[in-house]
Amino acid sequence: MSDRPVHVLFLCTHNSARSILAEATLNHIGNGRFKAFSAGSSPRANQQPNPLGLKVLQSAGIRTDGLRSKSWDGFALPGAPHMDLVITVCDNAAGEQCPYWPGQPATAHWGYADPSAVEGTDDQRLEAFRQTLHAIRRRLELLVNLPPDSLEGLSLQRAARAMAQSEQVA
Repeated sequence: MSDRPVHVLFLCTHNSARSILAEATLNHIGNGRFKAFSAGSSPRANQQPNPLGLKVLQSAGIRTDGLRSKSWDGFALPGAPHMDLVITVCDNAAGEQCPYWPGQPATAHWGYADPSAVEGTDDQRLEAFRQTLHAIRRRLELLVNLPPDSLEGLSLQRAARAMAQSEQVA
């Protein structure tokens, strides 16, 4: 692999919760070996990251500046960063027709329940985001600890897909 970091794109439908949590967390723990991005298949007009997600990230000591909801279309355009790995983090995005990703990156699906869909008290909703962040971080720690020779092409795809199978998240 080159000296550039491994580029990882996290996809979800609205790009407001799970994909944002994953992007911020990987950029936090990736030690410069990884550069994370996130996007959505259909972010709503004026979509912003979920405030509870931002609060949970900040409470975990993870920076939130620069996080924003955006369409995945921008990552298929000429001049967009070349992705090495594309991971869907919600079942809706996993079933959608994705754009063509230049360079044929490795792909995987890591499904997580939508914490923004949880109803209840503010504390219950915040706890749903904490649990989702914890589950995402567990898988991302496995990813960042892969040996360098596992971070290319089919090896990366096999490893990322195995992580989804080894730790099913409710």
